[in-house]
This record gives sequence, structure tokens and C-alpha cells, in this order.
Amino acid sequence: MAVQFMAEVSSNHNADINRCLAFVDAAARIGCTAVKFQLFRLEGLFAPEILQRSAMHRARKAWELPVAFLPAIAKHAHDLGLAFCCTPFDLQAVEELAPHVDSFKIASYELTWPDLLRACAQTGKPVILSTGMAYLEECRNAVEILRQAGARDVTVLHCVSHYPTRPEEANLSCVGTLRQACGCSAGWSDHSVQPGVIYQAVFGFGASMVEFHLDLDGQGAEYASGHCWLPEAMAEVIRQVRCGEMAVGDGVKHTTPSEEAERLWRADPEDGLRPFKTVRQTFVGDG
Repeated sequence: MAVQFMAEVSSNHNADINRCLAFVDAAARIGCTAVKFQLFRLEGLFAPEILQRSAMHRARKAWELPVAFLPAIAKHAHDLGLAFCCTPFDLQAVEELAPHVDSFKIASYELTWPDLLRACAQTGKPVILSTGMAYLEECRNAVEILRQAGARDVTVLHCVSHYPTRPEEANLSCVGTLRQACGCSAGWSDHSVQPGVIYQAVFGFGASMVEFHLDLDGQGAEYASGHCWLPEAMAEVIRQVRCGEMAVGDGVKHTTPSEEAERLWRADPEDGLRPFKTVRQTFVGDG
């Protein structure tokens, strides 16, 4: 099965509906299978004592995605053949998203909140779970909560919640660890912005999904943090992965159609010269 590539818009939309739709266009153009946004209200994301003391956190109010944008984003994604996914950060957001999304994404920071896990699972829609900062037992516990609440389609994403992620901290072998321990599909949520890391996640450890943060032009609210891909750079990564997928084959050693004509030009078993003697007898040269 082909790897799913999901473009995470995060808060790079700058609360502009035209920019939101441009992200959907870009995700489709570069070969993604899904596009993902985030739905939060600042007051439902951080505790009041944090917001009282931190101007930096209060400034994230400008990063909110207006709920009114959801129908247009979902329709545009579906019109372009993309799945529409979104991350809820409170229980109200789950209700607001349910009519529009094809799947829910639970962020690493919310893996510890059982009520949110249950609310997403109870919609009956697929759930994707990021696992940054978590120990294996926490991941198992979250998946079990999802399943007990009715989730039947769960994907866990290995993730490192440091922006950007250093390749030496990626620990990609955890993709396989999570797949085995949680008994479900497993992938990689990228914050490294390194092609080699993604290639290794896919071809080295069988990631079934790659989520990555996308910005259009370096003008998004989160681009300066250094963990966002630009469209053309990711387009080449996706192209290379698709090329690699085509090259896997069936594992049966045989002659390919393009090799057939060359088979008779191998060294003849009797004298070691090319081509086979049967070819030499009928060969007509060019002078």
C-alpha cells in the first residue's frame, strides 16, 4: 500500500480563508493524500494562569482557525481528492469537526487526556495519534482507551516534539516498536525537514503515513521555528518515495520485459564471448 502523506497546515494559514484554500491546493499539487488543520481556542488550550503570565502564549490567539472556515476547507479538499483531517484541542472542537472531517488527529500534548481520546473515538471516524514525549506504556494506554471507546481504525505516529527535530534524536526504529506494541498502523510525524529522515522512516521502518508541517512561502506563523517544509522541497521527497515504491516489485527474480532482447547477448557458455552463438549466426551488422 502506498504511503499516505498528510500536509499539516498548523497555524500557517494566518486566519485567512484564501490562504487556507491555497494550502489545500498546494497539498494536492505536491502529491499528498490528506491535508490537516488544527482547531483550538486559546482559552481551551492553556490554563488561565499561563495566559495571565505569558504574553507569548496570549499572542497565539491570532493563530486560531475560525470555525466558519471548516465547510469551505473540507469541500475544497474533497473536490481535489484529498482527505480532510483536523486536530481538536477541546471537546467542543470534536463536535464542530465531526460533520466535516474524514479523520481526527490527536496531538502529542493531548495524548494524556482520556476524555478527548474517547470523544474522537466515539464519532466512529479514524483516529491518528501522535506520540511525541510519550513512553511506550503511555502509547499503549492511549490506544486502548481509543479502542474501548469504539475506535476501529487507529494509526500511531512516532514523533519527536522538538522543533526542528535533530536527525540523531529521531529514533525511527520506534515506528516498528509502536506497530508491534499497539497492534495498528504506524508512521512518522516529521519535524526534521530532512529528506533522509523521511526516506528512512518509509523504506527502513515501513511507515504507512508521513505527516509533515507545510508552509506556502515562509510567511506562515510557525515557519520561523524551522520545522516546516516548503511545497517544492516536499514535492521532490514525495516524488522520490513514489519512485521507490514502484521499484519494490514482487520479490520474484525473473527477466523484465525490457531485458528480454538483451538475454541472448550474454556470454556464450562454450567460449565466453558475447553474444550466444545462435545470435552470431544470423547477426547482420552495419558494415
